[in-house]
This record gives sequence, C-alpha cells and structure tokens, in this order.
Amino acid sequence: MKKKKVICIGEALIDRIRNKSNQGFSDFLGGAPANVACALRKLKINSIFIGSLGNDDYGKKFITKFNELDVNLEFLQLDNNSSTRVVNVGRDQFGDRFFSGFEESSHSCFADEVLCRKLIEKEILNLEKSFQETKYMVTGTILLSSPISAETIFFLLEQAKKFEVKIVIDLNWREVFWDHSSFSSEISKSARVNLIKKFLNHSNVLKLAKEEAILFFEDETPLRISERLSNNPDVIITDGKNPVAWYINGLQGITETPTSQKIVDTTGAGDAFLAGLISKLISSGYPSNELEIEDCIKFASVCGLLTCLGEGAIEQQPYYENVNKFLGSLIS
Repeated sequence: MKKKKVICIGEALIDRIRNKSNQGFSDFLGGAPANVACALRKLKINSIFIGSLGNDDYGKKFITKFNELDVNLEFLQLDNNSSTRVVNVGRDQFGDRFFSGFEESSHSCFADEVLCRKLIEKEILNLEKSFQETKYMVTGTILLSSPISAETIFFLLEQAKKFEVKIVIDLNWREVFWDHSSFSSEISKSARVNLIKKFLNHSNVLKLAKEEAILFFEDETPLRISERLSNNPDVIITDGKNPVAWYINGLQGITETPTSQKIVDTTGAGDAFLAGLISKLISSGYPSNELEIEDCIKFASVCGLLTCLGEGAIEQQPYYENVNKFLGSLIS
C-alpha cells in the first residue's frame, strides 16, 4: 500500500488580526497544524487533523471549514470545559505579524491544552488503520507547554514510529503560549528551549525560521543543525522573503523565493510553505538531486507567498491549480 495521507496534530485557534490602524479587528480560523491540514487538502493531499476544540461557536466554525475542505476529523476532540483559544495578532507596516496575548476566557484553560491521550486510546484500532496509510505526521512545539497535551503528542509519536511514519516538526516557537499557560508559566526560558530541543530529536524533517535556528542552535546552517539532532533530520530554514536554506537527502543549498509588492498579511505563510513542501514530497517522491529539491522548495515558497496576498491563513491558502499557474507565469 502506498502511503499518501498526512496526520496533523496540535492547535486550532482563532487569529484575531488587528487592522492597520489598530482600531478594529477581524477573526480568522488558524493555528499551525490546522492551517497545514487545510492547505494540504487544497493541494490534493488527504489530511487528518488531531486536536481539541472548545464546544463553542468558534469550534463549530472550525468543524464547518474542515468539513468543507474534507479534512478527516475522526480523532477531533470537543471539550465542554474549555474554550477555543483566541489569539490577538498585531501587524506592523510591512504586514508582518506579532502575537500580543489571548482573549480572556471564562474557563481555566484553552481547549488546545487538553488534547487527551485516553480519548485517542479509545480509538486505537482506527488510529492504527490511519497510520498504515500515513506517510507523514506533522506537529509543532506548542503542545509541549501543557502536560496533558504533551503526554498525548509523545503517545502519538510512539504510535507513528511503529508504522514507520515520518515525523515532520515545525518548531513554531511562540513564547506567549508558555507565558500564559497555567502549567508552564513558571518554567524558565532556558528550560523551555531545552525541552523543545530534546523534542526535536524525534524529527525526520525539521522546519524552522532563521530566528528560531539562532535562538535554539546559535547557528543558521541546516547541515550543522541536523548533525546536532539524533535522527539527523532534513532541515529547512525559512527567512520571510529571503532565500530558503536547506539540507535535504544529504544535499545542501539555498533557494531564492518569489516576492510580491502586494503582501497584505504574513499569518500562516510558513504553514502554507510546509504544506506545499509535504505535498511535493508525496506527489513527486522524495527528491534525489538538487534540481528536484529546488523544485520542491519553489513550489512550497509559492504556496507561502500566495497566502500573504490577503488576510487570514486558511482563507488565503492557494489551491493546487493556482500554485501551478503562478509557477508557469514565473517561467514564461
């Protein structure tokens, strides 16, 4: 059986994005793993989302969107005792975003903090069936800020490895999540960094931003970062509109990215990039030479760029046909 599915694990949340005058805001569905799951479907790859949502209006909006895109929700958890997290997102004059905390909730914690291992274990036979058809499992590091969700991600890593599923980790460092968590707010920054670095040893593919590479490894060379992790993963380092540095399948290089003067909002660009990369790895096979790697990175970069041309992450993600059309315009 050829494995073609992707399992995305982690947070689905609301990005409350401030307008340019910072007087008002708009709410958009977001959260890195949810973004990747949706972007993959638009790129014709079957995806499964495993996460926890509040049993509230925002949770229902997510379910509607996931169903619209045909994301598999077999393992989605709806929690009555927590709320779907709302993240306040500010934007600078260049469209780059920054996180400024969360909207207050009447509950003591957010739904993404309570992704429950026991509920997944009840579905273990279905989970094993899904893993048999799964090529990649994608996750970030935010789940580690809660012991409940951390226990669940480690359980899922264990299960994935039994079925030789490749682990893709997007570092996605968001300190504000740790600062506001009732579980992890007392943990020092250095302890958080060390906990995450240990977690990265599970990766077969590691994506991180340049500033994350410097913070966690004091290095921005993909090969050297790979050598410091036990699995020697392939490493991809993005840097906004600047070239992407990579170490993939024993080869290393730098790939220019397409740019546009029409950038509106960079929210979710990295998630669309990752979905684009994974979709190419599944549809075209693992790249074996520099030309094939460049092809994968360029496709992924266009996915990221097109997501920046409007507001919100999921709404702006391109469909497969749009990406190829844009790539065609670059050649002609």
